[in-house]
Amino acid sequence: MNGNWLRVSPDELEQARTDLGWAYELAMTERDDNSERWTATDKAWNGLDFLLDRLGFEIPLVLGAEEFVELPDVEPDSEEMFDFLENLEDDWGYGPPSYLTPAQVAAAASQLAALTEDDLICGVDPQELNRAEIYPGTWERPGELAWVAHYLPGVRSFFAAAAKDGDAVICWLD
Repeated sequence: MNGNWLRVSPDELEQARTDLGWAYELAMTERDDNSERWTATDKAWNGLDFLLDRLGFEIPLVLGAEEFVELPDVEPDSEEMFDFLENLEDDWGYGPPSYLTPAQVAAAASQLAALTEDDLICGVDPQELNRAEIYPGTWERPGELAWVAHYLPGVRSFFAAAAKDGDAVICWLD
């Protein structure tokens, strides 16, 4: 399971809102071209989300804040949810994508600008992540927190560039 982000202009975001199939094709093209508009946090996504939340980070930049598709009000691992996800137009991976508006991207970039790798993991006990069942669940291994933190400079750069250009960001797990 890997975390992904795609920068999109406000016009592209509007198109994505009405045509997730088009957005999926754009995301796959940008990913396959290794474009600067796409980046990923690999399996570190859940650890990064946990660590940012632990610091009181206001924007849910890993999973997004806005939904393209309203999910049914059923248990996440239920048969109904699996049926719903199977019937989505395109395979985004683990559920439909979500997004951050340009304003949310700008706010996230501002918060990230002052954050260091040391800030992200300072005082963190790896057992906190194990107790919270944070994916991938290998937190007792030496260097796992540093592994998550090493993504921070790239995340900071990605969101700074998106904010500078007034872009939104589509977020998804695959």
